[in-house]
Amino acid sequence: MEARTIRTCSRIIGIVLAFCPAAAIASADGGRDDLSAYLAARIAAAQGRPDAAAARFGEVLAGRPDDPVIAVRAYREALAAGDDALVRRAAAVLQRADVAPLDVALIAVADAARRNDPAALDAAATRLERGGLAILAPSLHGWAAFARGEDPNPILTATKDVVARRLSLETQVLLSIAAGRDDGGGARIAIEGAQSPLDIRIAAAQLLFHRHRRDAARALIAGSDPTLTAHRRGIGAKPTLAFGVSRLLARVGAEIAGQGPRSLAIALARASLSADPGYDRARLVLADALARDGSEAQALAVLDAVGRKSPFVEPAAASRIGLLDAMGKGGVALDLARARATARNASSRDWQVFADLLSEDGRFAEAAGWYARVVAAEPPVPWAAWMQYGSALDQAGQWAQAEPALARAVALAPDEPLALNYLGYARVMRGQDVAGATKLLETASRIAPNNPSITDSLGWAYHVAGQSRRAVPLLERAAAEEPANAEIAEHLGDVYWALGRRFEARYAWRAAALYAEAPDGERLVAKLARAPEG
Repeated sequence: MEARTIRTCSRIIGIVLAFCPAAAIASADGGRDDLSAYLAARIAAAQGRPDAAAARFGEVLAGRPDDPVIAVRAYREALAAGDDALVRRAAAVLQRADVAPLDVALIAVADAARRNDPAALDAAATRLERGGLAILAPSLHGWAAFARGEDPNPILTATKDVVARRLSLETQVLLSIAAGRDDGGGARIAIEGAQSPLDIRIAAAQLLFHRHRRDAARALIAGSDPTLTAHRRGIGAKPTLAFGVSRLLARVGAEIAGQGPRSLAIALARASLSADPGYDRARLVLADALARDGSEAQALAVLDAVGRKSPFVEPAAASRIGLLDAMGKGGVALDLARARATARNASSRDWQVFADLLSEDGRFAEAAGWYARVVAAEPPVPWAAWMQYGSALDQAGQWAQAEPALARAVALAPDEPLALNYLGYARVMRGQDVAGATKLLETASRIAPNNPSITDSLGWAYHVAGQSRRAVPLLERAAAEEPANAEIAEHLGDVYWALGRRFEARYAWRAAALYAEAPDGERLVAKLARAPEG
């Protein structure tokens, strides 16, 4: 080994020992093996391979069974990998050291729910009251009270926290159905009024099916979504603690996965599955959280566990295709999407997913054909589907067909700035009804004043209409907010040039050329070469 390589390796080991005290174990028996396993675990974790990371952290923890620094890493990777034995072993170390993360308490919650033990669930919920997951406590206490045959409403209505209150209201709806106090009408009003997620509607419908209120259940989950269609077949569920707790934890995990700590979303989804191993919705939440955390392969493995007869098989397939595409396996994703879209029992979601991938691949004309199927489906689709259809037609060079589709999107959503912006800007660029198009863009700008793309569109519309001075402050603001946007920078340069501000125009065009992709970059360079100095 060269001296330079030896020095580099020594430096890396030194950094690890300096900043990771738990890894500074070379002097202990088996220390070098532990250090090797620790470094291997850290590498696997960084590569998004929680199964391998958990296995190696488990080895280190076996040699250092009282080390909380090792235990917390083992705990997190084991949660991601689904290694329940290691999760519990690491959690025990953390609890003994009194440094357990707040989500460790979810282990006891899930255990109590799976055993249908209301006393244990009450005790676990009480422990949650002192931490960041206190929002779950009232609903958990409510389910425990119901399981004991008591009235849960005094518990559910006592909370003052806004988030906990919303969860409690949803729990009230479910428990009211479970107790036979609601035939579905009140539940529908409460759920729609609170704008509760789809999961709550499905849970309420399952309880109604269990009580043989089939018509009420189906009314609650009306719609074309394949998941709703699958549940309308009549999948009932008993109001056990496993049912209630699994739905509650997955519901919160789904919200956190998109905007909160991924590790907490993973813990909530794992606890939901521990409470009810058959709840496939929790698998979708878990796969989403794992993918966002960089563990795409593990997420795919989780989706593999969703059975073919599961009511969640459609969203699981869509998630799989999206994951494969995100992993750089676009060809595999496209083939899988095509197979689903062309199947005899294909749904509008299958067509949508395939069209999206075709559009991403630049195959706009082909994508437009599949979007056409989506917008023709029953019941009527939302504005976004019409906008995607119109966009694909536009980019395929079929503006005559694109314009009516984009106008339909605006008609369906007259206050949606993205639809207004697309149609307005497209018309301005073609010199078509510039005055009317400008009004669309002015409306979009009023609704979304901080959107740089919309600000740019409106500024350009003013320029095209001969109001270049009015356009300047808008384009300058858009360029300041998105300095790496080549189109905005070029628009600003064009308006400066029209006003005789040639030095500033060239500066803006140089900025545009710096960020533009080919062939726009070459065109901007040629534009600068043609523009005289001064």
